[in-house]
Amino acid sequence: MTMQAYHVQRKIRRTYQFRYWLYQPPGYGNQTDQTYPLVLFLHGRGERGSDLDLLKKHGLPRLIAKGKDFPFLMAAPQCPDTSFWSGEIDSLNELLRDLTSTLPIDPLRIYVTGLSMGGYGTFHLACAYPQWFAAAVPICGGGDPKQAHRMKDIPTWVFHGGLDEVVPLSESERMVKALKGAGGDVRFTIYMQANHDSWSAAYNEPKLYEWMLAQHIG
Repeated sequence: MTMQAYHVQRKIRRTYQFRYWLYQPPGYGNQTDQTYPLVLFLHGRGERGSDLDLLKKHGLPRLIAKGKDFPFLMAAPQCPDTSFWSGEIDSLNELLRDLTSTLPIDPLRIYVTGLSMGGYGTFHLACAYPQWFAAAVPICGGGDPKQAHRMKDIPTWVFHGGLDEVVPLSESERMVKALKGAGGDVRFTIYMQANHDSWSAAYNEPKLYEWMLAQHIG
């Protein structure tokens, strides 16, 4: 099943627009009353811009482009090349509103994941709008430990490379420590021999999708 390109434009505090890939799983739409889990994927810094094909370089879009099927919808927006996900949090909230109002999404099974800049975005978005998410999977990212308590009720699986020279391992360690201190349900996987690309191993982790899809709000 291929991904399809979409464009959404809205006005909130400012005018913004997102182009994004939408992946639909096999059998999508065969049953009119069926709802689907949604995974929001946030790419890294190098995939910003206006060329959606850049998103196919890494992570879930790469796996899907190579023919892997998943039992969920995936939305992969593209961050403008002049911005970072940390500056697009309200825009991502609006995108989720659009998606949930127009697609047969199970509101209790929405997940967020991202790598590098998208790992930071995952933490920032989950802290800002925790009500959306049944689980979070930040990879080689980081966040503000002082805000971690806001996402303590979201089951979180954090991944990082032990030899990461781009985003230090300590960035994830600080968030994991803060989440545990707030009573959060946190898993932490360190690939000791991996540098910045810990996402290839993470998105091929056999238990990741089973764990993620087992999570639901409430």
